[in-house]
Amino acid sequence: MAEPASMIDKLWFLIPEIVLFGGVVVVSVMGLARRRIVRDAVPLVVCVFLVAAMAVIPFLYGHDRVFDELGRSRAGLLMPLLGRYVKLVVCAVGILLAMMSVWLTDRKLEAAVASGRARFDPIRVSRGEYFAFFLLSLIGVMLVCNANDLIWLFLALELTSLPTYIMVAISRPSAKALEAAVKYFFLGALSAGMFLYGFALLYGASGTIVLTEMRDVFAEQAAAGGLNSIALIGMLISLLGVSFKIVAVPMHFYAADVYEGAAAPVTAFLAFVPKTAGILAIMLLVSTVGYGGRTAAGIEGLPQPIMVALWMICVLTMTLGNVGALLQRSAKRLLAYSSIAHSGYLLIGIIAGPALGFDAVLFYLLAYGVMNTAAFAVLAGLQRRGEEIESLDDLAGLRARHPAMAVVMALAALSLVGFPPLLGFWGKLSVFIAGVEAGRIALVVIALINSAISAYYYLWLVGLPILAMPNAQSQTVVKSKVVWPRVAAVLAAVAVVVLPFFAQRLLSGSQGVGTPPAQQPLADSQRARADSQ
Repeated sequence: MAEPASMIDKLWFLIPEIVLFGGVVVVSVMGLARRRIVRDAVPLVVCVFLVAAMAVIPFLYGHDRVFDELGRSRAGLLMPLLGRYVKLVVCAVGILLAMMSVWLTDRKLEAAVASGRARFDPIRVSRGEYFAFFLLSLIGVMLVCNANDLIWLFLALELTSLPTYIMVAISRPSAKALEAAVKYFFLGALSAGMFLYGFALLYGASGTIVLTEMRDVFAEQAAAGGLNSIALIGMLISLLGVSFKIVAVPMHFYAADVYEGAAAPVTAFLAFVPKTAGILAIMLLVSTVGYGGRTAAGIEGLPQPIMVALWMICVLTMTLGNVGALLQRSAKRLLAYSSIAHSGYLLIGIIAGPALGFDAVLFYLLAYGVMNTAAFAVLAGLQRRGEEIESLDDLAGLRARHPAMAVVMALAALSLVGFPPLLGFWGKLSVFIAGVEAGRIALVVIALINSAISAYYYLWLVGLPILAMPNAQSQTVVKSKVVWPRVAAVLAAVAVVVLPFFAQRLLSGSQGVGTPPAQQPLADSQRARADSQ
């Protein structure tokens, strides 16, 4: 009887994903409707399902529903409270991203059908498919929160990534988008093969795919003299593979080309959704070899080879991201290297470990999702000669013709650099405090130096729209025909300014989310495994 109860406990926390999957079915059908008013309502329906998923999340994570009498996870999750915070953040940012994507696809086809130059053909429309893939990718991130074994984790990561390959390809009717999609797909396949091989080695080293059981096995190994070499190699390969998801060194090379080739709404999606899934996966993986709390075996902290690898990835990611951004004249490529640099800042919290470090990472993901979306929404809300703006020269003197978008871009850039009292400042401050508390002073100093470097190129995004004089190129920039990307930009900018007033509540909301429940003595876990056998 224990197995059905366990399955019910697992399904209970999948209700938000089930709601969004219902949205996938609905928008897929609506996108094929012959009536244009139905097709035009697809983005609104997506937002409705995201709001519905948000509404049910707070009711799912009551203490008695999450933990049993002994303080263990009823669903067998390594971090049972992770979804309480992350799913709300993913849905909230997802609404902004959906608003940016209104009329992203099928614009020319719909115009031809409306004018009578073409007949409606269901096989040619892709709006329903685009938003179906949009929701499926968000479902993948949310499923990572519920991963209790390596197979689930692998499938959730791939569900996050696979739809984005198609989203990149169909986001723009250009060869550049197709080229970006091909690069993204093949490098994504390489990364999937890497971390899948790493997962296989972790299974071979522990004899189990269940994360909680793996944690206890590795704790026993650590108490007996250290993790075996297969476990260490498997973890290192897994971390390198997952680095692709968060655009961290050495798996960062695709970012600039893919971000430039995709449409701005899809680029904003790539900068937040796969990155969030990758960061969550890294949190789960490192918690199996350390940072899982003190057990009877005394495991505490990460093994030295893994710590050194994370340290190197963190420093190189911050440095190469910021230095690379200095060389860019394309706004989207600049923001691509900015995304790389912010992955380095996030890794500081991973290295600091729970509870303070992981809590800071989750808060930083919220801050980054909002302020980065604001910057891309400006690019999506403006156009020049029928194409979205990309060059930094397009932003020169933006205040003269589009003052609201100039202010939004300036606020987003100042928040990304960590200018007080904007949201990004509190996000960086929380991560840096976690690093100091964990004794990673040198790492925090390097991050501060990198933040100073980043101020140079972020101030371009402040000075060009606000202070620079308009040029011949920027004077041809006009508003896009759809207002919703600009609405998303304004809402995100308001959040960047207003959310700092609730920073303490947001931080307290993330507290304990990334901390595994109290572990039982190893003798208890051994008896439980023996009974199950």
